[in-house]
Amino acid sequence: MKALKDAVKGVLRAAQRRRRVSELEATVEHVRPAQITADLRGLGIGPGDVVFVHSSLKSLGFVEGGAAGALDAMWEAVQPGGTLVMPTFYMLGTIYETCRDPDYVFDPRKLGSNLGALPDTFLKRPGVRRSIHPTHSVSAIGPQAEFIVGDHHRAPSTFGEGSPWHRFTQLDGKLLGLGITMGPVTYYHHVEDMLGEAFPIKVWMDETYSLRCTDFDGQPLRVPVRPFPPELMSRRIDHPSQDALRARFREEFLRRGLLHTGRVARADAWWIQARAFHDALVEMSRVGKTIYGWPQS
Repeated sequence: MKALKDAVKGVLRAAQRRRRVSELEATVEHVRPAQITADLRGLGIGPGDVVFVHSSLKSLGFVEGGAAGALDAMWEAVQPGGTLVMPTFYMLGTIYETCRDPDYVFDPRKLGSNLGALPDTFLKRPGVRRSIHPTHSVSAIGPQAEFIVGDHHRAPSTFGEGSPWHRFTQLDGKLLGLGITMGPVTYYHHVEDMLGEAFPIKVWMDETYSLRCTDFDGQPLRVPVRPFPPELMSRRIDHPSQDALRARFREEFLRRGLLHTGRVARADAWWIQARAFHDALVEMSRVGKTIYGWPQS
């Protein structure tokens, strides 16, 4: 019965996707991949860059070739020699819900991403390497791909030392937002993990869960995961209610001269250098400026 229900849900989701695509094609400006490449270059993304992309496909307009066309354009922008990195998370609802499910096993060979069309399409591209992580799998393609994602399952924490975010920072890559605010950016959690108890807010639950995974040879693995306390979610910068906090972060990084902004196709876009972002977030945390709140002036 469950298999039948899942199959019906899959058919309905596919129909909804086709309907959305048809609506976009009829109502939204068409965008050629070459325009996206040119706009990225104009924004400051170029050959040899290591770029961690957070994106909304529909914000770009109706891209010719769909998600694959958009990815082709991003890849072209960083060639020759560049590396593209993208979150390809898969989890059962929240991190806590995933940790509490006794039957959950993350198999990177079988499970896609539930973050949308771009990450899911990215996973299917030849040459893409994927990290083994039960909630926050990251994928990459390019010369630095294996370095960035290859040891995620060996890292002692999801976002800390040895994680893709740590390796990305070591390479001083560029964090790119396409059609998104500074809210849904997982990089913030890298600073939390690296600072540990020095971070001014307790952002992890006490219990560490050992979640089951499968590697690319089918061998079983266990990976440690600590969930966020559910009560923190409404305070966090990516919560719908936190427009003011998102605005403060944007203003802060513009004031520091670190946030580069512009347009890519129809999308508002921005990028920031990883090490500068990391150092600024650490400095801000020392005076209580975090993604969970801003001190009253």
